[in-house]
Amino acid sequence: MREDGILECGINNHSSLPSTHKRPDSSAASRDRFLEGITVLLSRWHGLQMAVQNQWGGLDSFQKSQQLATDVFSWFIQSKAHRVEDLENLLHESMLLSLNTDIEDGSIEEVAEQLMIMHEEYLHGNH
Repeated sequence: MREDGILECGINNHSSLPSTHKRPDSSAASRDRFLEGITVLLSRWHGLQMAVQNQWGGLDSFQKSQQLATDVFSWFIQSKAHRVEDLENLLHESMLLSLNTDIEDGSIEEVAEQLMIMHEEYLHGNH
């Protein structure tokens, strides 16, 4: 942990996946399944769960993790171009600013890749 109270982890893994520019099925059920998938994926992210369990973002750390899922969902739905680097930045900034956690173990990149794959599946109706 750094002097400013922010947790640091260790490995970096920079990779990217291309994204199509198709608009997803806009049905409410389809969008709900996509949001649920994002929420489940984030709930399995060890770095995020450590931050929530230890309340590194304060007493409302769980709510902040739920807001992160909503923010990721909105990013996919509202953005036309989906670059994995932009998603990594969103995840990194949210972890750092909302949950006082600096993740440097490569998991941000892994989670971003998984989210991009999930979005591709959503676009193609494979959800």
